[in-house]
Amino acid sequence: MGNSDYVYPSAATEGGGECLHRAAIPPPQPFVKSLKNSLKETFFPDDPLRQFKNQPAARKVLLVLQYFFPVLEWGPRYRLALLKSDLISGITIASLAIPQGISYAKLANLPPILGLYSSFIPPLIYAMMGSSKDLAVGTVAVASLLISAMLGAEVSPAQNPTLYLHLAFTATFFAGVFQASLGLLRLGFIVDFLSHATIVGFMAGAATVVCLQQLKGILGLTHFTHATDLVSVLRSVFSQVDQWRWESGVLGCCFLFFLLVTRYFSKKKPKLFWISAMAPLTSVILGSLLVFLTHAEKHGVEVIGELKKGLNPVSITDLVMVSPHLSIAIKTGIITGVIALAEGIAVGRSFAMFKHYNIDGNKEMVAIGTMNMVGSCFSCYLTTGPFSRSAVNFNAGCKTAVSNVVMAMAVMLTLLFLTPLFHYTPLVVLSSIIISAMLGLIDYDAAIHLWKVDKFDFLVCIGAYAGVVFASVEIGLVIAVAISLLRLLLFVARPRTLVLGNLPNSTVYRNVEQYPNAGNVPGILILEIDAPIYFANSSYLRERIIRWVDEEEDRIKASGDSTLQYVVLDMSAVGNIDTSGISMFEEIKKILDRRGLKIVLANPGAEVMKKLDKGKFIESLGHEWIYLTVAEAVAACNYMLHSCKPNPETDEKTEAWNSV
Repeated sequence: MGNSDYVYPSAATEGGGECLHRAAIPPPQPFVKSLKNSLKETFFPDDPLRQFKNQPAARKVLLVLQYFFPVLEWGPRYRLALLKSDLISGITIASLAIPQGISYAKLANLPPILGLYSSFIPPLIYAMMGSSKDLAVGTVAVASLLISAMLGAEVSPAQNPTLYLHLAFTATFFAGVFQASLGLLRLGFIVDFLSHATIVGFMAGAATVVCLQQLKGILGLTHFTHATDLVSVLRSVFSQVDQWRWESGVLGCCFLFFLLVTRYFSKKKPKLFWISAMAPLTSVILGSLLVFLTHAEKHGVEVIGELKKGLNPVSITDLVMVSPHLSIAIKTGIITGVIALAEGIAVGRSFAMFKHYNIDGNKEMVAIGTMNMVGSCFSCYLTTGPFSRSAVNFNAGCKTAVSNVVMAMAVMLTLLFLTPLFHYTPLVVLSSIIISAMLGLIDYDAAIHLWKVDKFDFLVCIGAYAGVVFASVEIGLVIAVAISLLRLLLFVARPRTLVLGNLPNSTVYRNVEQYPNAGNVPGILILEIDAPIYFANSSYLRERIIRWVDEEEDRIKASGDSTLQYVVLDMSAVGNIDTSGISMFEEIKKILDRRGLKIVLANPGAEVMKKLDKGKFIESLGHEWIYLTVAEAVAACNYMLHSCKPNPETDEKTEAWNSV
């Protein structure tokens, strides 16, 4: 039985006469002030300008310099007692950076010396501008693979190596511009569209592809496919069985076994981290000695060859800023820049959490972007904070970013004096180093955790992995982001609506599925809307609320309980509403009025109340039907149910509606 024609009191009261609370309409604000607050919450949630308040001009200038160059803040406080730890950490990561840098440069189809160049200039820039104490800067395998795949599709590194090299510098420059722009414009949230599940799947897929690509070096093949998908790589490998070099294969497997064993012991005994950290350089030294003493280069084992001595040459004039290759350089820069940012910031935040300090994501973007822009002008390609190198830095006990400076100095000495020693380094050793590092990026435990916790996240992870492995790196990334965005749209377009019940002996109302002992309130249906109401979900919510009403009336009819008369909507989780949402409420009110039911709102927020008031919905509904809590709304409805008698005309209307 409906109650739309009841004569309601102006303020519902309990038997004791105590007036119930009403949800207040916030006082109006000037448009400019409201816009300013919205922009501040969107782009400056951490309020970085707070420290500038009530400061003299000289102090403000210093704070600006310290914001962009944190070394000016922690540098004056640096003590020699910290130098020992940073020195040990820097030398340790240098022993890893040198062989990895050479290996990853080969993976990107770039001259091996670029791996050393990229481990010299960028770490010095980051030490001045970065806010992480633990991030160890250098090249990464995934970005190297992306550069090889994307630029290689446009320009052959074998047929036109000079243009390919210049495009790599140009892509690095635009990656830096994009990264720094995101930080300066406070748009770091764009990187958040790469969810944890996306990164897990993408990194595992890229690691698998990189490992497959290294079969070329392990088997000593000279001709190999430029494609990165599984089918093409396996076809290339098994179509050249007669070209396999057993000498290279045996050497590669031995060094790979050595690297995996050292990593296993370092995982079992974290204090022995240095064993795993020193293993790549040890492999390079042993491999070089073995080739030199046995002249294996004459028996099918390829070597690096001559590495140019000297520091980074200037390459700013090599940047390609004209068509037709500019577009591919920009595209490669943006994609690799996003991946590098996601990895670098995630790694930095992880280690900052262990040491109980915070890093500024936007500041990190500016630092990483600047070091890539500067690096591209000095013969460096894309760098970020790789997990493997940063983990070694962390375990070695680094205290500040000085460890990056120490690493850069070690690389500088290598460039000046030691590059001839790498002449006999076998490429198969570099392939073994890459495979060993990549196997650590395939995080089985994370994938299993995703399956247990959230099947949709697992689907995103597998989608990214399959896209990278069976199609290409770019397609895998697109698939992963597309699935993530689809999920985001589903969250927005299909929000949850829940039936609430009363917990026994309390005024608390909770989800009846989560709390089976929560009981229904006779004559009242209580629903919770669990998301903001926008044009994308307003139609769905209208249909879902009406369906809940239909199901509740069917349940009442079957059980013989008292008729439904009130529909209470808990608006606690509705943070905002647009005009489509207001129209949806107006439609629901009309539908329920025709059925003799009354809609009641509980705890709408300030923004919702303001828009409902401006949209005249509060005037249409009546402010007396908007309450501060669900308990007060139910109390008012119960008061009306027990104190008012129905109008006979209403019964006729309700029966006519039900018959329809």
